[in-house]
Amino acid sequence: MQTVLIETKIAAPVDRCFLLSLSVDLHVESTAQTSERAIAGVTSGLIGAGETVTWEGRHFGFMLRHTSLISRYERPAHFQDSMTKGMFKSFEHDHHFAEVDRGTLMRDELRFESPFGPLGMLVDHLVLKSYLAKFLMERNAVIKHAAESEDWRSFIHEGV
Repeated sequence: MQTVLIETKIAAPVDRCFLLSLSVDLHVESTAQTSERAIAGVTSGLIGAGETVTWEGRHFGFMLRHTSLISRYERPAHFQDSMTKGMFKSFEHDHHFAEVDRGTLMRDELRFESPFGPLGMLVDHLVLKSYLAKFLMERNAVIKHAAESEDWRSFIHEGV
């Protein structure tokens, strides 16, 4: 099993960053390079505890589907999405949020494993770990930009 750890400092409140990370619409915007879109489950707005979303996007030249369940939800400190269907043997993504220096430290911990035994382990180590780290960093840059500007208002409402 491989683990990707990413930390992103955001000059915005914890709750705003937490909710932006649950925005299906913001995720779609952040993954334009893979043409990712939500095709089942929660397909727009905010996804919540116990809800699922099925993503379809182009990765490595193939259209792939990945269904995630919000398996843990502790607003505004942590949520976890876990793959229920997809190309991985296992895939869990923990999203942690902590207040620091008048802002938020957003920490992603992604654990994944491909099928196919030793060959899958080799692909995980040589290809997928860096690919997924880059994917998360690009996504987090979009979250950071939205949270630190007025763009966040397009994805979440103040009363949420």
